[in-house]
Amino acid sequence: MNNHFSLKATLVIAAFCLLPAAQAANLTKDDYKAGKDRISTQLKTDKAACGSMSGNAKDVCGEEAQAAEKVARAELEFSYTGKVKDQNKVLVAKAEAAYAVAKEKCDDLAGDPKSVCVKEAKAIEVKALADAKLGKEVGAARTDARDDKRKADYDVAVAKCDALAGDAKSACMAEAKLKFGKS
Repeated sequence: MNNHFSLKATLVIAAFCLLPAAQAANLTKDDYKAGKDRISTQLKTDKAACGSMSGNAKDVCGEEAQAAEKVARAELEFSYTGKVKDQNKVLVAKAEAAYAVAKEKCDDLAGDPKSVCVKEAKAIEVKALADAKLGKEVGAARTDARDDKRKADYDVAVAKCDALAGDAKSACMAEAKLKFGKS
């Protein structure tokens, strides 16, 4: 019963971790490299801490260390690039990590309780991955909307330039192309 409660608590915490991340503040290349080194060092430290354990507790500890490393690497990548694609990778990494840890914790159980535990863990992962996919689709929709707005603004600028003549029209068109990134 205590393990089942612990699993549920872990899954609830994991679900909260899947809330959309704040916009990334881009890191310098040196900060990025230092972050990668820090993550590798932390993984080694976490795995060493598991060495004194035995049985499934050791397996769970190792899985938690691996999960933390995968999530940290995904978050670091997003912090470095700030890309929506990498933000989605953070959500996927968190979902997969939470599932892997929860599934490993289920190994302490047997029979039907273990089966239910694994299914609960899988359901949480599926929901989290669906949320990540939704975030990806929303991000794509925002990009499309931004592009549509930019094109509409460019079309308006071109229409205003068409009302001019000669050098004024040429200068206006050049300015509009520069402003809206057209060549």
